[in-house]
Order: sequence, then C-alpha cells, then structure tokens
Amino acid sequence: MNSDPLLYPLRHIDAVRQSDSLWNWAQNAQLGKQHQLHRPENEAALQQLLAQHSGKVRVLGSRLAPGRMLSVAEDDLLLDLSGLSGLLHSDAETVTFGGGTLLKTLYNTLTGMDRMLASSPGVIAIQTLAGAMATGTHGQGLQQSSLADEALRIRMVLADGSIREFDHDDPDFSAAQVSLGALGIVTAITLRTQPFRVFTCHKKAVSDANLERDLLHWNNDYELSKAWWFIDDNLMHVWNAHQATPEEQQRWQQNHNMVVEHAHKGDSRLNNTLDQTLAHMHRDTQIHGKGGKQFRTVTRFRDFTDVTGDIYQLFCRGIAVPQINVEIGVALERTPAVISQIKHWYAENRPHMHYPIILRCTGPSAAWLSPASQQPTCFFGFVVYYADDGSLSQEGLHFLTEVEKLLAAEGGRPHWGKYYDPQRYVWREIYPQWDAFRAVRDALDPQRKFSNDYITALFD
Repeated sequence: MNSDPLLYPLRHIDAVRQSDSLWNWAQNAQLGKQHQLHRPENEAALQQLLAQHSGKVRVLGSRLAPGRMLSVAEDDLLLDLSGLSGLLHSDAETVTFGGGTLLKTLYNTLTGMDRMLASSPGVIAIQTLAGAMATGTHGQGLQQSSLADEALRIRMVLADGSIREFDHDDPDFSAAQVSLGALGIVTAITLRTQPFRVFTCHKKAVSDANLERDLLHWNNDYELSKAWWFIDDNLMHVWNAHQATPEEQQRWQQNHNMVVEHAHKGDSRLNNTLDQTLAHMHRDTQIHGKGGKQFRTVTRFRDFTDVTGDIYQLFCRGIAVPQINVEIGVALERTPAVISQIKHWYAENRPHMHYPIILRCTGPSAAWLSPASQQPTCFFGFVVYYADDGSLSQEGLHFLTEVEKLLAAEGGRPHWGKYYDPQRYVWREIYPQWDAFRAVRDALDPQRKFSNDYITALFD
C-alpha cells in the first residue's frame, strides 16, 4: 500500500479553518499566504505587476489542481485572474473570453448565443478557461480532442510584462495550447464555435467480456461515448450519444430546454452493483447513511434511462468532491491490450475497488504537451474520495498505485491537472516535442519567473 504524503496528501481541515494560508480546493496542500495573492483588475495592471516583480509567479485559478502545481515560496506571488474574465468579443464563428472565465460561464454564454464548442466538456465546469486549457482538460469522443484544440488565438503576458499573441501560424502555438503555466499568463483566448445542437444519450449496462472490442466500436459508432467499468462485477455502464432527431429535439424544447427522460420507469439492471459500490465507498469514507455528495456520483446511475439534452446538460455533470483523481491516457491502438492486462492483473490480485474505472477516448491533439498529443487516446480514470476526517482508503490508494505502474509501462501519459507519480515517466520518451517545448520556455521565461518546484522538476 502507498501512503506517500507527496503523492496522495491527507486533507488538513482544521488547519485550513485556523490559518491565514491559502489552500487548494481539496484542502490537502498549502499554496501560500493571503498577502501573496494579487488580483489585477485588467491586463495593464497585470503587465505592470509582472514587470516590477522579480520573484516567481503562479496563477491560483480554481485551485482544483494538486497543490504542487501552484505553490510558491514566501516572497513569490499568487495571481487571481477573476478580473480578467467574461466575453470580450464574438463574431459568427468565434468567441474571445478572458483567461479567468469559469467554464460554466463560457458554456452558458455560448448556449445563449445558439453556439457551442466542438470539444466535448469535461465533467467539472468550475475550472477557469486558461487553467483547463493549460492542463489538457478534455471530454469524450474521437471526433474531437482537448479544449486547447478549439483555440484559435492565445494572448499571453510574458515574464517582462510584454504581450505575445499566438495563432495557428505561430511556430510556438502548439506549446502555448497546453503550457502548464510555464510560459506566461494567459489573459484571453479566442475559440472557434459551431451551431448549437441537442443530443440523445443512450445508456446501457453490459458485460465487460468483450470490452476490448466494444470500447472501440462505441467510440467509432457514436459521436460521444463514456463508460464506467465495474470490474468487480464484470459489468459496464455505457453512455453513447449522437445528435438528437428533430422529434427528440422538439420534445426537449417543449420541456423548456431541460433534459428529457425517455422512460418513466428506468432500467434497474445496475442497481445491485451500485449497492455494492456504495457499501465500499461508505466503508472507505467512514460516512454513514445517505449523506455525502460523493455518493451521488454513483446513485445517479440507479434506474437509468436514455435522455435528450444539450452537450453540457448531458456530460458536464461532475459533482465537486475532494478526491484523489488519477487519469492516464494510453494510445487508442494499445487500449485493447491494456484492458486485457488490467483484467488479468485484477483476476490475479483481486484488489479493493473503491470506485469504477472511467473510460473516455478522444481524437489526437495538436498541443505538444497534451496527453493525447499526435495520437487518438483512451483515458483511464481512477478516483478515491476522502473520508470525513481527511484520510484516504489505503486499499484504494494501493489500487491507484499498482494500476498506474501498469499504464505507465504502456507509454501512458498522465493528465497534468490530476495526481500521478512522476517517477513512473520519462517525459522525453513519451512526448516527441518535449525538448521543443523546453526551448520555447527558455526563450519566453529565461529567468524562470513562472517556475516552482513542480515545474523545475519537470523541465530543468
């Protein structure tokens, strides 16, 4: 079992309440002190702040990422970019938003304009636009990739306070798309849009016996696909979505543009498995009864039915609960073999399953540091929720550790905004443009103003 406090830190609930320190959202890492936080009201103020400050700088964002990405030393700065948010410009095909805009604001604004992004959303919408892009945030579906791949222009304030705008003709654009905050401060992003559409999501429970083949079929046959693997019961819960028919869209509109369920009585075939999963989660988190938002991430699968709604209503449905979340992307062509390895490993070891394995696939990304860079990718996601006292299930963590070893050995690339063990990866071997990114960083931030221990360990 792995209780490494650097990889899987415990929550410090009491310390957060009594401290003037800034903590990340999960309350498992101190980022800095309150006096280090600055909120520039506009881009000019940010330029002046960066030009005058000689120490290091990191952006607070929504604080969802592991604390090691954000933390700064005592004399350094943390930036709150909420003053640089909102819609800045739009035309028939594009929108430009401030980097500090929350994704939920972006999605709501686009919906009101009868527009949408081509990229499917991730499950959480309280991220900032710049933060989600910088870490390679993605949704599900082989016809699209990460949020960063919808960017047409990226406006950035550099270490000396100057402005740099990257577009598709810029040789450094692919570095700026997923930058880990290591190149500069993103203040504005222009995104391509497409006409608003409504989708119907077909939900089903099936055996995992042919998962190696089925996963590829689901993703090739449907525009959007997501699956939860209840490996204890050899069972899959699958969501496959395509554009709604005119009749289905009309029903959605008649329902005041709210999600329409296709059946009055839902399918109960998953209910026994859900009961077993909930029992594991209750024991691991020491939470009794029905309380706890983390349990709603499972109970919503009970008595499931097909539904019609817009892409955000259907897929951006995450419930923000402090957790250790590990997600590793594997080349799609290697995915069937990896699934077989996981099955074999599970049959031999029978590890403790805290939560189902989440499977989402995307098309290739143009961003140099995207986990889906240059190849269609299947992301394997694993979750362990915190107990009420801030502890973590050691059996659950053991599962995360062992399965990450397996995926890393297959050339897996971890999601930057989630938890992973850096000792498992040789970055230059799994990212063909790793040295190219380092060269861009050397040129844009030679003094390492946007560095910290985390960034330094990666690139220096």
